[in-house]
Amino acid sequence: MGFEKGVKMNNPEQAQTGDAPYGAEALSCLPPLAPIEMPIQSWSKVDAVKSKIRTSPSVIGNRRALLFGATLIISIAAAADLFIAESVQGISLSEFLIFILFSPLFTWLVFGFLGSLIGFTQLIRGKASSDYQMPPASVAPRGKTAILMPIYNEDVDMVYLRLKVMAQSLVETGYSQNFEFFILSDSKIVNELTEFAAYQKLKDEIKIPVWYRRREKNIARKPGNISDWIHHFGSGYDYMLVLDADSLMSGETIARMAASMDRDKGVALLQTVPMPVNGQTFFARWQQFSARLYGPLASAGLVWWSGSEASFWGHNAIIRVKAFAESCGLPKLSGKEPFGGNIMSHDVLEATLLRRNGWAVHTIMAEGSYEEYPPTLVDSAIRDRRWCQGNLQHVRLLDIKGLHWINRLQLLIGVTSYTTSTLWLFLLLATLMHHFGRGSANLSLPPSTWLLVLTIICLFGAKILAVIWALMDKRRAKTLGGLSGILASVVIEIPLSAFIAPILMVTQTLTFIDILRGRPSGWNTQRRDVDGISFSEAFHYYRPHVVVGLVFTLLAFIGGGALTWLLMVALGLVLAPVTAYVTSYSSMGKALASIGIFVTPEEHRQDGTLESQKESGIVHATIKAASNMPPQAYSNAKKQSGAGSFPVENPV
Repeated sequence: MGFEKGVKMNNPEQAQTGDAPYGAEALSCLPPLAPIEMPIQSWSKVDAVKSKIRTSPSVIGNRRALLFGATLIISIAAAADLFIAESVQGISLSEFLIFILFSPLFTWLVFGFLGSLIGFTQLIRGKASSDYQMPPASVAPRGKTAILMPIYNEDVDMVYLRLKVMAQSLVETGYSQNFEFFILSDSKIVNELTEFAAYQKLKDEIKIPVWYRRREKNIARKPGNISDWIHHFGSGYDYMLVLDADSLMSGETIARMAASMDRDKGVALLQTVPMPVNGQTFFARWQQFSARLYGPLASAGLVWWSGSEASFWGHNAIIRVKAFAESCGLPKLSGKEPFGGNIMSHDVLEATLLRRNGWAVHTIMAEGSYEEYPPTLVDSAIRDRRWCQGNLQHVRLLDIKGLHWINRLQLLIGVTSYTTSTLWLFLLLATLMHHFGRGSANLSLPPSTWLLVLTIICLFGAKILAVIWALMDKRRAKTLGGLSGILASVVIEIPLSAFIAPILMVTQTLTFIDILRGRPSGWNTQRRDVDGISFSEAFHYYRPHVVVGLVFTLLAFIGGGALTWLLMVALGLVLAPVTAYVTSYSSMGKALASIGIFVTPEEHRQDGTLESQKESGIVHATIKAASNMPPQAYSNAKKQSGAGSFPVENPV
């Protein structure tokens, strides 16, 4: 099928009313229709669940009891210690506020540390992937898989380069006949011809079928885009591999995931843990190094206790189409945005609905799954705002009937992850209130030595364990910069994280307040590739932080030596524009990488040298699941092809 103009998407005769737009006429090149129903789900009732084959370990209940029980015991002991210290001379209002705020925040710290501690033990025992193991690469997938790439005003040259790399990697596996690509565009009409021309070129260059469709009306954003595809083509495919525009996966990993779905008929979704790559700016390199060093511990811990009640992160995951269609038709929430309307953080909810219908959902720690991190602190904050709005919508969904208690807990964790910053700010203010109200200089710190030590362990213990784990394998350590590179990177990373913590605290608090005031996030084009932002942009975005920092500076001087600690918080806030500006450039990031700081396995060759490779380098690097992925290959390929970027709307 070739060029088509005027293909009716979401024909009412073929799709469920209200799920997505009707009569959208836009450019497309598509296979024959293969519609499937996707009924809207009810929150108040659930049909009888058909039992599926068990895929969680038999000890999953004991694991959860151990993790949650230990978290509860330690947190209660810490809260009791604080309460006893405050009760000596009677509890004031400020002390009561400190106690109320400290208790849940400390519980969150303990839970995070214990999860990483468990992950560390799993990694050193070689058990991180033992609960759910994919078939070996020699097992051929039998089902038909559609690889879906939703895009929205993206740099098509870079998006299509990733698709080309994945296609060539799949061809190398020998199983490419089981896969097809779909480019599902929600881009504005001004980008249509550019996208389609690039698509036609891509179609001629790869040996796997690739299809293109642009929706004229991008109702419901990405979930609407996916549901539109399911309505029209879902019955023609057994599985769908959902990507983001910055996703990249090796052919071996994709094929093994499809073979896993063939084998395990009760599994509806396999979510990989994508590793950030291709970061060039100081900020992106810093974040992707942190993800590479610290992330495996947290991920292994998550896999250990989530079992078949894992979550969905929206991309780099394979899904059983029939299960998704029958379980995940999302209704609109009543009321206006930001708490009403289309559900923004749809992925987590979709995983809970799959589990509600008896399907298993697993997180797997498979190599060969990649994504890109926002290039600047500003872009990261803009992305977080969208996620914050979506997660806060989940408050209205906690009482959905029939959810597994672990999935309900995951929804709650998602909500609290965007309220903890506000609680930390309130705790800081309560501490200041106590200091100026009663003149106490002691409650700025924990009331006992053991609680102080425990707090330090919870804050930094996971990072220390991650360094130990990295250094236990010489080859792994070498790809992260070696002993000196890892230690130097961590010595830089820890104070940097402490320095930007107040920035993130104020940013997320302002976001939280903004959403409570009824201001939705909108849907702007993501800025994925930038080398530096202007200082005026950085200052414009972080003006409120500077003001808050100046206020804290004044309070620190008024409060005397007892509030010296507040100066560090104030300094981070006052310098927020400078931090955002300096870390947005690639020159410093590349300079650090050249001496082995903030390097990752994907850019580190076996001989220990960094090299900028051509486009063919990235193709060969993705052939095997554990291959290294040189991030600079994208930039070089882009320069060689003369690829440009679409203008991005001002995100501020």
